[in-house]
Amino acid sequence: MEQSIRARIRAGDAAAFGQVFEDHARTVYRHAVRMTGDRSAAEDVVSLTFLEAWRLRGRISPDGDSLAPWLLGIAGNVIRNTRRAARRHQKAMAKLPPREAVPDFSGELAGRIADAEELAAAKAALEQLRPAEREVFALCVWEGLDHAAAAEALGRPVGTVRSRLSRARTRLRELTARELAATRSGRDLAATRSAGAVQRPEGTGQVSGDRAPAVRSTKETIR
Repeated sequence: MEQSIRARIRAGDAAAFGQVFEDHARTVYRHAVRMTGDRSAAEDVVSLTFLEAWRLRGRISPDGDSLAPWLLGIAGNVIRNTRRAARRHQKAMAKLPPREAVPDFSGELAGRIADAEELAAAKAALEQLRPAEREVFALCVWEGLDHAAAAEALGRPVGTVRSRLSRARTRLRELTARELAATRSGRDLAATRSAGAVQRPEGTGQVSGDRAPAVRSTKETIR
């Protein structure tokens, strides 16, 4: 069925293209949200992606399976072009109110995330990935594309996709652990200082004998 749709779209069949939109618009939107962290921008990406897909319909291969990799590849180009335009107009955009951000963290890590600190650490780690690593991670992990489909979407060799995905996973583990350690270290230090300040007797430079139990209690509470 997909092959017949390919042929119809190449011939300029608007009804067939409308069916492709119904089948894949949600996938493109989900990918755009995860890559941009912005629902409004993601809606723009979907519109531009399908406009560009219609313009490029003659380039669709007559053979193949799902059109999702082709559409996600176009979406990736749209996102990159949009980011370049945003950088050129950064000063003007800075005057606008910020849009609502969508948490952007790894589905692969989500099953092991136990608290809000780990969520924040994973999100911060993802933001530190190189754009190419983040894009291949989004396609392979979030969208569930295999290496060949991701390579088609990105216009890169399969070997490149494999190596980028491996690096992305390794860096995510390292960066998440680093972010989490820094967050918890800062929290423990703040809690210890707070407990000491509460127990300090007025008029002396000495710390109350009750400070040690208070610190131990605080640490036990936050563990």
